[in-house]
Amino acid sequence: MSRPIILGIVGDSAAGKTTLTKGIAQVLGPENVTVICTDDYHKYDRKQRAEIGITALHPDCNYLDIMQQHLSQLRIGQPILKPVYSHKTGTFEPPVYIKPNKFVIIEGLLGYSTRIARDSYDVKVYLAPPEPVRAAWKVKRDTQKRGYTEEQVLEELRKREPDSEDFIRPQRQWSDIVVSFYPPNDDLDPGNGHLNVRLVLRPTIPHPDFTQIINYGNGTESAIRLGLDRDMGKPVDVLEVDGHATLEQVNKLEQILCFDMPHLKNICDREGNPELGKVAGTTGETIQSNPLAITQLLITYHMLKATQIHS
Repeated sequence: MSRPIILGIVGDSAAGKTTLTKGIAQVLGPENVTVICTDDYHKYDRKQRAEIGITALHPDCNYLDIMQQHLSQLRIGQPILKPVYSHKTGTFEPPVYIKPNKFVIIEGLLGYSTRIARDSYDVKVYLAPPEPVRAAWKVKRDTQKRGYTEEQVLEELRKREPDSEDFIRPQRQWSDIVVSFYPPNDDLDPGNGHLNVRLVLRPTIPHPDFTQIINYGNGTESAIRLGLDRDMGKPVDVLEVDGHATLEQVNKLEQILCFDMPHLKNICDREGNPELGKVAGTTGETIQSNPLAITQLLITYHMLKATQIHS
Protein backbone atom coordinates (compact mmCIF):
# COMPACT_ATOMS: atom_id res chain seq x y z
CA MET A 1 0.00 0.00 0.00
CA SER A 2 1.34 3.46 -0.87
CA ARG A 3 1.96 5.87 1.99
CA PRO A 4 -0.10 9.04 2.59
CA ILE A 5 0.85 12.23 0.75
CA ILE A 6 1.49 15.02 3.28
CA LEU A 7 0.91 18.72 2.61
CA GLY A 8 2.13 21.41 4.99
CA ILE A 9 0.40 24.80 5.23
CA VAL A 10 2.27 27.13 7.59
CA GLY A 11 1.63 30.77 8.35
CA ASP A 12 1.00 33.22 11.15
CA SER A 13 -2.30 33.50 13.01
CA ALA A 14 -5.19 34.48 10.68
CA ALA A 15 -3.03 34.21 7.53
CA GLY A 16 -5.78 32.21 5.78
CA LYS A 17 -4.57 28.65 6.51
CA THR A 18 -8.00 27.22 7.31
CA THR A 19 -9.67 28.76 4.23
CA LEU A 20 -7.00 27.31 1.94
CA THR A 21 -7.03 23.93 3.72
CA LYS A 22 -10.82 23.58 3.52
CA GLY A 23 -10.85 24.28 -0.21
CA ILE A 24 -8.08 21.78 -0.99
CA ALA A 25 -9.76 19.11 1.15
CA GLN A 26 -13.02 19.69 -0.73
CA VAL A 27 -11.26 19.37 -4.09
CA LEU A 28 -9.50 16.12 -3.10
CA GLY A 29 -12.66 14.75 -1.49
CA PRO A 30 -13.12 15.06 2.30
CA GLU A 31 -13.23 11.25 2.58
CA ASN A 32 -9.65 11.11 1.21
CA VAL A 33 -8.18 13.78 3.50
CA THR A 34 -7.05 13.91 7.13
CA VAL A 35 -6.62 17.49 8.41
CA ILE A 36 -4.49 18.18 11.49
CA CYS A 37 -3.82 21.55 13.14
CA THR A 38 -0.47 21.87 14.94
CA ASP A 39 -2.08 24.21 17.51
CA ASP A 40 -3.14 20.93 19.16
CA TYR A 41 0.49 20.50 20.24
CA HIS A 42 0.48 23.56 22.55
CA LYS A 43 2.07 22.80 25.96
CA TYR A 44 0.04 25.36 27.89
CA ASP A 45 -3.59 26.41 27.78
CA ARG A 46 -4.64 30.04 27.36
CA LYS A 47 -4.70 30.78 31.12
CA GLN A 48 -1.26 29.20 31.68
CA ARG A 49 0.25 31.14 28.75
CA ALA A 50 -0.97 34.40 30.29
CA GLU A 51 0.47 33.45 33.70
CA ILE A 52 3.85 32.40 32.31
CA GLY A 53 4.01 35.30 29.84
CA ILE A 54 4.65 33.17 26.75
CA THR A 55 2.87 33.25 23.38
CA ALA A 56 1.57 30.25 21.43
CA LEU A 57 4.07 31.16 18.68
CA HIS A 58 7.13 30.36 20.79
CA PRO A 59 8.66 26.89 20.25
CA ASP A 60 8.93 26.45 24.04
CA CYS A 61 5.14 26.72 24.21
CA ASN A 62 4.69 23.66 21.98
CA TYR A 63 5.51 19.94 22.10
CA LEU A 64 7.44 20.07 18.83
CA ASP A 65 9.12 16.73 19.64
CA ILE A 66 5.74 14.97 19.79
CA MET A 67 4.53 16.84 16.69
CA GLN A 68 7.52 15.69 14.63
CA GLN A 69 7.19 12.14 16.00
CA HIS A 70 3.53 12.08 14.92
CA LEU A 71 4.43 13.48 11.49
CA SER A 72 6.97 10.69 11.02
CA GLN A 73 4.33 8.11 11.98
CA LEU A 74 1.73 9.58 9.63
CA ARG A 75 4.26 9.56 6.78
CA ILE A 76 4.53 5.76 6.96
CA GLY A 77 0.77 5.38 7.33
CA GLN A 78 0.72 4.75 11.09
CA PRO A 79 -2.09 6.05 13.33
CA ILE A 80 -1.50 8.60 16.09
CA LEU A 81 -3.18 9.61 19.34
CA LYS A 82 -3.44 13.35 18.73
CA PRO A 83 -3.88 15.96 21.47
CA VAL A 84 -6.76 18.43 21.05
CA TYR A 85 -6.67 22.16 21.85
CA SER A 86 -9.94 24.13 21.73
CA HIS A 87 -9.66 27.72 20.47
CA LYS A 88 -13.19 28.30 21.73
CA THR A 89 -12.40 27.60 25.39
CA GLY A 90 -8.59 27.98 25.36
CA THR A 91 -8.30 24.58 27.08
CA PHE A 92 -7.39 21.01 26.15
CA GLU A 93 -9.87 18.26 25.35
CA PRO A 94 -9.37 14.45 25.34
CA PRO A 95 -6.96 13.20 22.63
CA VAL A 96 -8.35 11.58 19.47
CA TYR A 97 -7.20 8.48 17.57
CA ILE A 98 -6.34 9.43 13.98
CA LYS A 99 -5.65 7.06 11.12
CA PRO A 100 -4.22 8.85 8.08
CA ASN A 101 -6.19 8.91 4.84
CA LYS A 102 -4.69 9.00 1.34
CA PHE A 103 -3.86 12.69 1.86
CA VAL A 104 -2.87 14.45 5.10
CA ILE A 105 -2.93 18.25 5.46
CA ILE A 106 -0.96 19.67 8.40
CA GLU A 107 -1.74 23.32 9.03
CA GLY A 108 -0.47 25.60 11.78
CA LEU A 109 2.15 27.96 13.12
CA LEU A 110 5.33 25.92 13.55
CA GLY A 111 5.02 23.05 11.08
CA TYR A 112 8.48 23.60 9.53
CA SER A 113 10.33 24.44 12.72
CA THR A 114 12.35 21.20 12.98
CA ARG A 115 14.34 19.26 10.40
CA ILE A 116 12.50 15.99 11.10
CA ALA A 117 9.14 17.72 10.66
CA ARG A 118 10.23 19.33 7.37
CA ASP A 119 11.39 15.99 6.00
CA SER A 120 7.90 14.55 6.51
CA TYR A 121 6.13 16.73 3.92
CA ASP A 122 5.74 16.11 0.20
CA VAL A 123 4.63 19.69 -0.49
CA LYS A 124 5.31 22.71 1.73
CA VAL A 125 3.24 25.91 1.44
CA TYR A 126 3.81 29.12 3.39
CA LEU A 127 1.12 31.80 3.64
CA ALA A 128 2.45 35.36 3.69
CA PRO A 129 -0.25 38.03 3.36
CA PRO A 130 0.95 41.62 3.96
CA GLU A 131 1.01 42.25 7.73
CA PRO A 132 -1.68 45.01 7.71
CA VAL A 133 -4.00 42.63 5.84
CA ARG A 134 -3.33 39.77 8.26
CA ALA A 135 -3.98 42.09 11.22
CA ALA A 136 -7.32 43.13 9.71
CA TRP A 137 -8.25 39.46 9.16
CA LYS A 138 -7.26 38.58 12.73
CA VAL A 139 -9.33 41.40 14.21
CA LYS A 140 -12.33 40.32 12.14
CA ARG A 141 -12.01 36.62 13.03
CA ASP A 142 -11.21 36.97 16.72
CA THR A 143 -13.94 39.54 17.40
CA GLN A 144 -16.60 37.66 15.43
CA LYS A 145 -15.71 34.05 16.27
CA ARG A 146 -13.59 34.01 19.42
CA GLY A 147 -15.25 36.64 21.60
CA TYR A 148 -12.42 39.20 21.82
CA THR A 149 -12.67 42.98 21.60
CA GLU A 150 -10.74 44.80 18.87
CA GLU A 151 -8.43 46.32 21.52
CA GLN A 152 -7.61 42.87 22.92
CA VAL A 153 -6.75 41.51 19.45
CA LEU A 154 -4.49 44.47 18.61
CA GLU A 155 -2.72 44.11 21.98
CA GLU A 156 -2.24 40.39 21.32
CA LEU A 157 -0.74 41.15 17.89
CA ARG A 158 1.67 43.61 19.53
CA LYS A 159 2.77 41.02 22.11
CA ARG A 160 3.20 38.32 19.48
CA GLU A 161 5.20 40.38 16.98
CA PRO A 162 8.70 39.52 18.34
CA ASP A 163 7.89 35.78 18.19
CA SER A 164 6.34 36.16 14.73
CA GLU A 165 9.58 37.73 13.53
CA ASP A 166 11.84 35.20 15.26
CA PHE A 167 9.97 31.92 14.77
CA ILE A 168 7.09 32.12 12.26
CA ARG A 169 8.27 34.23 9.31
CA PRO A 170 11.72 32.52 8.99
CA GLN A 171 9.87 29.28 8.07
CA ARG A 172 9.12 30.87 4.69
CA GLN A 173 12.58 29.73 3.57
CA TRP A 174 11.60 26.05 3.80
CA SER A 175 8.49 26.25 1.61
CA ASP A 176 8.07 25.12 -1.99
CA ILE A 177 5.33 27.69 -2.64
CA VAL A 178 4.80 31.05 -0.91
CA VAL A 179 1.20 32.27 -1.20
CA SER A 180 0.45 35.98 -0.69
CA PHE A 181 -3.11 37.20 -1.10
CA TYR A 182 -3.13 40.98 -1.18
CA PRO A 183 -5.64 43.74 -1.98
CA PRO A 184 -5.29 45.87 -5.09
CA ASN A 185 -4.34 49.51 -4.47
CA ASP A 186 -3.51 48.88 -0.78
CA ASP A 187 -7.23 48.79 0.07
CA LEU A 188 -7.27 46.67 3.25
CA ASP A 189 -10.79 45.38 2.72
CA PRO A 190 -11.86 45.27 -0.92
CA GLY A 191 -14.09 42.24 -0.30
CA ASN A 192 -12.24 38.91 -0.20
CA GLY A 193 -13.22 37.85 -3.68
CA HIS A 194 -11.26 40.69 -5.24
CA LEU A 195 -7.88 39.97 -3.65
CA ASN A 196 -4.89 39.37 -5.94
CA VAL A 197 -2.50 36.49 -5.33
CA ARG A 198 1.28 36.33 -5.68
CA LEU A 199 2.66 32.78 -5.88
CA VAL A 200 6.39 32.35 -5.33
CA LEU A 201 7.37 29.05 -6.98
CA ARG A 202 10.67 27.70 -5.69
CA PRO A 203 12.62 25.16 -7.78
CA THR A 204 12.49 22.67 -4.87
CA ILE A 205 9.62 20.86 -6.63
CA PRO A 206 8.89 20.71 -10.39
CA HIS A 207 6.17 23.24 -11.23
CA PRO A 208 3.95 23.18 -14.34
CA ASP A 209 5.31 25.01 -17.39
CA PHE A 210 3.53 28.34 -17.23
CA THR A 211 5.81 30.04 -19.78
CA GLN A 212 3.11 29.92 -22.46
CA ILE A 213 1.05 32.47 -20.50
CA ILE A 214 3.82 35.08 -20.37
CA ASN A 215 2.46 36.90 -23.41
CA TYR A 216 -1.16 36.06 -22.76
CA GLY A 217 -3.26 39.20 -22.46
CA ASN A 218 -1.68 42.65 -22.68
CA GLY A 219 1.89 42.08 -21.60
CA THR A 220 2.74 43.54 -18.20
CA GLU A 221 -0.79 44.90 -17.79
CA SER A 222 -2.31 41.43 -18.06
CA ALA A 223 -4.34 40.17 -15.10
CA ILE A 224 -2.07 37.09 -15.07
CA ARG A 225 1.70 37.55 -15.04
CA LEU A 226 4.74 35.28 -14.81
CA GLY A 227 8.16 36.62 -13.94
CA LEU A 228 11.51 35.97 -12.31
CA ASP A 229 12.46 37.33 -8.90
CA ARG A 230 14.50 36.55 -5.80
CA ASP A 231 12.94 35.43 -2.53
CA MET A 232 15.05 35.30 0.63
CA GLY A 233 18.07 35.70 -1.65
CA LYS A 234 17.26 32.79 -3.98
CA PRO A 235 15.98 32.88 -7.59
CA VAL A 236 12.28 31.99 -8.00
CA ASP A 237 9.46 32.12 -10.52
CA VAL A 238 6.56 34.35 -9.54
CA LEU A 239 3.02 33.85 -10.83
CA GLU A 240 0.54 36.66 -10.15
CA VAL A 241 -3.21 36.47 -10.67
CA ASP A 242 -5.33 39.59 -10.14
CA GLY A 243 -8.72 39.43 -8.48
CA HIS A 244 -10.33 40.91 -11.60
CA ALA A 245 -8.88 38.19 -13.88
CA THR A 246 -11.66 36.91 -16.13
CA LEU A 247 -12.83 33.31 -16.17
CA GLU A 248 -11.41 33.03 -19.71
CA GLN A 249 -7.95 34.10 -18.55
CA VAL A 250 -8.08 31.81 -15.51
CA ASN A 251 -9.27 28.89 -17.67
CA LYS A 252 -6.06 29.21 -19.69
CA LEU A 253 -4.05 28.56 -16.50
CA GLU A 254 -6.34 25.74 -15.45
CA GLN A 255 -5.93 24.08 -18.85
CA ILE A 256 -2.13 24.08 -18.40
CA LEU A 257 -2.54 22.35 -15.04
CA CYS A 258 -5.13 19.87 -16.29
CA PHE A 259 -3.23 19.03 -19.47
CA ASP A 260 -0.14 18.22 -17.43
CA MET A 261 -2.08 16.17 -14.87
CA PRO A 262 -4.95 14.16 -16.38
CA HIS A 263 -6.14 13.23 -12.87
CA LEU A 264 -7.07 16.89 -12.44
CA LYS A 265 -9.55 16.80 -15.34
CA ASN A 266 -12.54 16.19 -13.07
CA ILE A 267 -11.27 18.85 -10.65
CA CYS A 268 -11.01 21.44 -13.43
CA ASP A 269 -14.70 20.94 -14.10
CA ARG A 270 -16.08 23.99 -12.26
CA GLU A 271 -19.61 22.63 -12.21
CA GLY A 272 -18.42 19.39 -10.63
CA ASN A 273 -16.43 21.30 -7.99
CA PRO A 274 -18.61 24.13 -6.71
CA GLU A 275 -16.31 24.65 -3.71
CA LEU A 276 -13.33 25.68 -5.84
CA GLY A 277 -12.32 29.28 -5.06
CA LYS A 278 -15.18 29.91 -2.65
CA VAL A 279 -14.53 32.32 0.23
CA ALA A 280 -16.70 34.18 2.73
CA GLY A 281 -17.19 37.86 1.88
CA THR A 282 -17.14 40.76 4.31
CA THR A 283 -20.83 40.43 5.16
CA GLY A 284 -20.87 36.63 5.31
CA GLU A 285 -21.95 36.00 1.71
CA THR A 286 -20.01 33.51 -0.43
CA ILE A 287 -17.74 35.03 -3.08
CA GLN A 288 -16.01 33.34 -6.00
CA SER A 289 -12.26 34.11 -6.02
CA ASN A 290 -10.41 33.08 -9.18
CA PRO A 291 -6.96 33.68 -7.58
CA LEU A 292 -7.95 31.35 -4.72
CA ALA A 293 -9.22 28.72 -7.17
CA ILE A 294 -5.90 28.77 -9.06
CA THR A 295 -3.96 28.49 -5.79
CA GLN A 296 -6.04 25.51 -4.65
CA LEU A 297 -5.64 23.82 -8.04
CA LEU A 298 -1.86 24.34 -8.12
CA ILE A 299 -1.40 22.85 -4.64
CA THR A 300 -3.74 19.95 -5.51
CA TYR A 301 -1.70 19.41 -8.69
CA HIS A 302 1.45 19.00 -6.62
CA MET A 303 -0.22 16.57 -4.22
CA LEU A 304 -1.43 14.39 -7.10
CA LYS A 305 2.03 14.61 -8.70
CA ALA A 306 3.54 13.34 -5.44
CA THR A 307 1.05 10.46 -5.50
CA GLN A 308 2.39 9.43 -8.91
CA ILE A 309 6.00 9.63 -7.74
CA HIS A 310 5.42 7.54 -4.61
CA SER A 311 2.89 5.02 -5.89
